[in-house]
Amino acid sequence: MQKALLSILHSVLIGGHPLDKALARTELSGRYKSEAVQAAQHLVRYARRYAVLAGRPWPVAEHDLPAMLAAWAALTSPQLPLKLKPFKLDNALLSQVQADAAVWESYPDWLYQLLSERLGDAWPALAVALNQPPAQYLRVNTLHGDARHLKKRLSQEQVATEVVADSCLKLKRFANVFRTQAFKDGLFEQQDWGSQQIAALVGAEPGMTVIDACSGAGGKTLALAAQMQNKGRLLAMDIFEGKLQAQRKRARRAGVHNLETRVIEGAATIKRLKGKADRLLLDVPCSGLGVLRRNPDAKWSIAPEHIDKLIGIQRDILDSYPRMLKPGGKLVYGTCSLLPQENQLQIADFIERSQGQFVLESECTLSPVTTDTDGFYMALLRRQ
Repeated sequence: MQKALLSILHSVLIGGHPLDKALARTELSGRYKSEAVQAAQHLVRYARRYAVLAGRPWPVAEHDLPAMLAAWAALTSPQLPLKLKPFKLDNALLSQVQADAAVWESYPDWLYQLLSERLGDAWPALAVALNQPPAQYLRVNTLHGDARHLKKRLSQEQVATEVVADSCLKLKRFANVFRTQAFKDGLFEQQDWGSQQIAALVGAEPGMTVIDACSGAGGKTLALAAQMQNKGRLLAMDIFEGKLQAQRKRARRAGVHNLETRVIEGAATIKRLKGKADRLLLDVPCSGLGVLRRNPDAKWSIAPEHIDKLIGIQRDILDSYPRMLKPGGKLVYGTCSLLPQENQLQIADFIERSQGQFVLESECTLSPVTTDTDGFYMALLRRQ
């Protein structure tokens, strides 16, 4: 078991690979599989904590990983069949680590300092919340029924849920929902409740022309299709054809018929759609700092220059893509970040640059401190 855990840690902390990919590549089986997955996620979340407790420098090297694993086992006493060398925790060092929030909560110093400066008094509680395992939510595909219908179907497959909204269920305990017949029948998608609220803010209606211009693999696109009841024109756009291919596959399973996909090849692609959209969703590339619960490995791969580059990309998108919106049409800007520079300040700057073309109707920030969701920002704007 420790061999598998060490392989995962090496892949993420040394190789720089995403945690979900490392888990998929590692053979975990037997009665302790679930516990091993949870242990791997915990170790990646708190990697710096255990490295320092093991007396190792940060960032760690390959030869530091066994000591890190031993420090974790000594502190947590995991119920796993491990054969580790005896390790005695230094109580003085433990007290020192607990007193240093950046180390204990396991963030790079630069990131902890940045978020402390940008978020102020809200950051300490948020630093803790972003390390908690995320809740598991399902978006009900309302093309095939409501939440109560899906709840009943899943209970027949031993998946326990509770109704959050007409289009949302929350799992009572973790389950691999992708193996269920209900998923294969296209009755739902796994999607955080906060992410679902961004799609809902678009207010897509049957018969509209709706563009999801940064659609990725299409989680929000499919939610828009359900809002439109398969009526009207739904255009999903992205710079990556591979993501659109995945989206088309998901759409077939969901029974979506009004979807078109288009690769953004340059400014001409946007120009050809000038003034066409009733609704425009810009779920822009962002730092992802709001979804660290779900992607804890991102703490160790992101760099300051990445954030600066993404803020520039967001600005470029806002300066170009809104031309696709009709006068009187509405735009939703969304991120999975909690940085004001990617959110409120970015939108305020855009509205000022638009010189009266756009007005802000509403904006909202979801925080895992106050809601059982990931961290999101969303703003609704109207073109005059």
